[in-house]
Amino acid sequence: MNFVNPWLLLLALPLGLAAWRLLRRGRKGGIRFSAVGRIPANAAGWRAKVAALTPFVLLAGLALLVIAVARPRSPLAHERRSVDAIAIAMTVDVSGSMDALDLTPPGEKFSRETTRLAVVKKLFAEFVEKRPDDLIGLVTFGGYAATRSPLTADHQALLNVLRGVQIPSVAVDAQGNTIAGDEQMTAIGDGLATALARLKDAKPTSKIVILLSDGVSNTGAVEPNEAAAAAAKMGVKVYAIGIGTRARRTPIFGRDIFGRTAINYADMTFDEKQLKSIAAKTGGRYFSVQDRDGLKEALEEISQLETTKLESDAYDRWTEHFATFLLLGAVLVLAAVSLSMSATRRLA
Repeated sequence: MNFVNPWLLLLALPLGLAAWRLLRRGRKGGIRFSAVGRIPANAAGWRAKVAALTPFVLLAGLALLVIAVARPRSPLAHERRSVDAIAIAMTVDVSGSMDALDLTPPGEKFSRETTRLAVVKKLFAEFVEKRPDDLIGLVTFGGYAATRSPLTADHQALLNVLRGVQIPSVAVDAQGNTIAGDEQMTAIGDGLATALARLKDAKPTSKIVILLSDGVSNTGAVEPNEAAAAAAKMGVKVYAIGIGTRARRTPIFGRDIFGRTAINYADMTFDEKQLKSIAAKTGGRYFSVQDRDGLKEALEEISQLETTKLESDAYDRWTEHFATFLLLGAVLVLAAVSLSMSATRRLA
């Protein structure tokens, strides 16, 4: 048996001190009386005996209540199992170009569900669900890098964060050209450096970064090559995914001259050479993705990566004992209060 909150057992120390004082004090008081024979044999009535016993009953009840709040429990099932796990930092570009619609399947209408980012989020979610034992985190980057989720085994929480990832709206002029702004910035180096910081103290020895981008690194404090060198030094493999078609006029969500949401066409730049260099320096691989099926295949291939065996204790279910101690403690405290009231009641 163990306790969920063992530190609460310290509350029992004052109770132990009180019991020691009661036992040590005993019955030292008295008066001189020469005619001892005239004292009744049973001078102490039941009230006196109850009054002497009541403090100990109260202390016992309080001690049981302290044990109850510490939540004693015992495992119903305990096993030590080996799991195959790696630490994965998903690093996703959220610059404005991720609103492009070139991954929309042929014959399907353009919608927010068919943008590059929407497709990435959907397929990443499927990837996460297939790797239940891995520690997975999420980093996004556009004009700056941000940790959306640290490495976690709580994949449901991670998926909730992933669903909330959005990108800035893309500004497009009347001719369909994107207008440069913070939403058009892509800090690949900062994104990779942030992912490495998340992986630094991870328990699994196998650590990887899945770096997905559709643009050119044009801002940030860390150069992509510097971040790649740091990854190689840490032994972190980077699997880079370059996403997007090579079409010069790519459909993308934007705004018309009246500020309304519209589908425009814009030239998309793409630095495939840089992503290849990052992957090569770290011992990873580069994947060129031009459609939804290509991205799915790339993630499935990454899913076959090396793993690290970890030993972990698995406690499937617990038996809680606090209710028993709570009930007994409450009964003893109530009994002590009732006995004290009966013993000290003055006769009219």
